[in-house]
Amino acid sequence: MLDPRLLRAFVAIADSGSFTAAADRLHMTQSTMSQQIARLEEAVGRPLVDRAARPVRLTVTGERLLGHARRILTLQTEAMTLAGEMSGTTSVRIGMPDDIATPEMARAFAAFTQRHKEARLDVTTGLRSDLTRRYRSGELDIVVLKEDTPSPDSWASFMEPIAWFTASDAPLGQSDPVPLVTFPPGGLYRDAMFERLERKNRRWYVAFTSASLRNVLMAVEAGLGLSLLPIDATKGWRVQQVDDIGPEPPVVASLYAWERTGIVGELAHEVLDILKRHFQRP
Repeated sequence: MLDPRLLRAFVAIADSGSFTAAADRLHMTQSTMSQQIARLEEAVGRPLVDRAARPVRLTVTGERLLGHARRILTLQTEAMTLAGEMSGTTSVRIGMPDDIATPEMARAFAAFTQRHKEARLDVTTGLRSDLTRRYRSGELDIVVLKEDTPSPDSWASFMEPIAWFTASDAPLGQSDPVPLVTFPPGGLYRDAMFERLERKNRRWYVAFTSASLRNVLMAVEAGLGLSLLPIDATKGWRVQQVDDIGPEPPVVASLYAWERTGIVGELAHEVLDILKRHFQRP
């Protein structure tokens, strides 16, 4: 192992051609400089500097070592800079449904990381059951949940209208049994769909399942079946609302966060502002 302090002294002598000038550059005595070069030569096992020459010259071994010495010192500087760099060292873990992870939310996240270089945002989208479990176990710092009723520790809750949808070119008269496009078990709308059809004495079967809201919408648009969906999420998709099954009570979108101060609290307040704008749109 070559001591970087000795290599720094060696490079200074090679650059200045003088023990005195190199000592001045590194703010040490000429005696100390001579001792460091002697220690480096002992470690290498060969002379590195021709002390009799004026100006001082490197030996053949010294010339071979010089390039490597520069690279070692450069790498050490880069390593020290990297170790002291705080960017992306503080994780903020966020969970939300697909339809809440909007471009507006992404822009807010980008602006937040510009203000807080130390923050690394780990965003998870998924089903209510998984997000709830992970938040309650402390795996998520901030979460937005679609649920029937909010828990007492929610920051705020917003009503979200839902309705039944089918493909825009599908006949409104329902087949028997009714094909359903659903989320996997644990999805908020899945059990509500089953319960509603059974109350109306309608036969049904699951024709398509996906954990992705986008995939569910594509399946409905393609005509694979009916689905119970947030009305706002269907905008821009070739689907039509089905009214003969009956109106559905709205679900609740609730915000939860473990901290109200610090970077977690600051980001949670920004998410809250976006939710307010999102759910107050006509």
